[in-house]
Amino acid sequence: MAMLEVKEEEAILQGQVDILRYTYNFVESMALKCAVELGIADIINSHGQGQPITLSQIAPQIASPSTDLDLLSRLLRFLVHMNLFEATIDPKTGDALYGLTSSSKWLLSNEEQSLAPLVLMANQPHHLASWHYLSQCIKEGGCGFQKANGFSLYDIPSEKSELGNYFKEGMACTSRIVMKAILSTYKQGFDGVGLIVDVGGGLGTAVAEIVKAHPHIRGINFDLADVVATAPKYPGVIHVGGDMFDVIPKADAIFMKWILHNWNDEKCTQILKNCRKAIPEKIGKLVIVDGVLLPDNGLWDSFVQRYDLTMMVQTINGKERSEVEWKKLLREGGFGRYKIIKIPSFLSIIEAYPE
Repeated sequence: MAMLEVKEEEAILQGQVDILRYTYNFVESMALKCAVELGIADIINSHGQGQPITLSQIAPQIASPSTDLDLLSRLLRFLVHMNLFEATIDPKTGDALYGLTSSSKWLLSNEEQSLAPLVLMANQPHHLASWHYLSQCIKEGGCGFQKANGFSLYDIPSEKSELGNYFKEGMACTSRIVMKAILSTYKQGFDGVGLIVDVGGGLGTAVAEIVKAHPHIRGINFDLADVVATAPKYPGVIHVGGDMFDVIPKADAIFMKWILHNWNDEKCTQILKNCRKAIPEKIGKLVIVDGVLLPDNGLWDSFVQRYDLTMMVQTINGKERSEVEWKKLLREGGFGRYKIIKIPSFLSIIEAYPE
């Protein structure tokens, strides 16, 4: 009986710890944002090929004439606790030496594979404000970002150009990381493809990388006319303006990266039916790169669920989908066969074929 009481007390205490941890999870996000704004990872990396350095070596490199060493040391202590940085003791002086970890290396601003822009984008006040409307979204529908800011995430007014730049850079850094994962693990997926169209391809960066890695492929970057009007030229790629809800250019394969999660099932079905019309009857295929809520998704499952709520508050109809939901959606769009290919990313490849 006493053992049961001890276990119940431990469970109650753990419950309290869980609620407190979830309540203050924002502290980790704010500390991470602060580390990026202060450039701590870059400062450490610039000294002796990333060798650990002291607090007194970090402080002068921060762009401020009056950096508070006590506050900085307390921040670094917490960042070390988060495993974002490592701390060792200099045996000669007894000073703490701060170094990079596999996590903080993703915060280096001059690296092509960097998450620093995403950290800044996700933690901008306009983005954070939308979360205060989550319950209101559930009760009455609508977009939390719109409710909080008076404009949508995809319609940022010109006077908010700084916010637009954060969004652009945050999405671009994510795209670079995902494309590297796709090109490294899906090499054979582009075999036999002569012409590929990237639906909703923006400025054409993704399809340009595919064509560069597979020179036998010609690429079409397809997006709204005003978007492709500003797209740069890429070898082997042409830009075509149009509306994916109307008609999609014909090709051997259609590529869609992080597009369908922006739309409800009805809109997605309409897009998929247009994709079906655009590819050859027997040899054509659809390559979707999007989130899949999988029970065995390991490291990424928790993130995809978090992003599902992000779509809930920052878009009108966006959502992440389970495999069951994807299967139903694909069938309604004319794609009776599919397979999910995991890549080293929070996104997966869904390769779909016509019925």
